[in-house]
Amino acid sequence: MSNALALRSGEASPALATVADLMRPPLTTIEHSAHVAAAAYVMKHAGATALMIRDGLTDQPIGIITEADIAHAVADGKDMNSVRIHDLMTTRPTIISMNTSVRDAATVMTSGHFRHLPVVGDDNGLVGIVDIADVCRALIGLDTAESKPDGIRHAHD
Repeated sequence: MSNALALRSGEASPALATVADLMRPPLTTIEHSAHVAAAAYVMKHAGATALMIRDGLTDQPIGIITEADIAHAVADGKDMNSVRIHDLMTTRPTIISMNTSVRDAATVMTSGHFRHLPVVGDDNGLVGIVDIADVCRALIGLDTAESKPDGIRHAHD
């Protein structure tokens, strides 16, 4: 992170923060055998953009399904009420630990073209998830998702 970034007094540098500071528990999960339509429903009602699929015995993340996965299936003409999550999910997703720096998470996301990263705790169990918006906000030092830089307007402003 550039030293030119002006930080408010008492604020930790985003480069030094870890994903534990910005991950979002509780994590929304779903069974791998459920229909993709169920995943879309859960995402909508949970306000989630990705769902984790856990191994029932070890609590380890075994897969992730995202809005993009569902959008691609819809565009391909697949029936969301017959396609199962295990048919679309990314298996063995890249995971990061709670101690991973925000900067390192951004590097993993950029190099892997990921928008979501599952976070595991010290016992390697799933404890949360970070998305690209969380990481970007942390890196640029925004306190809320509602903040926007001067001179930037939305179409409805």
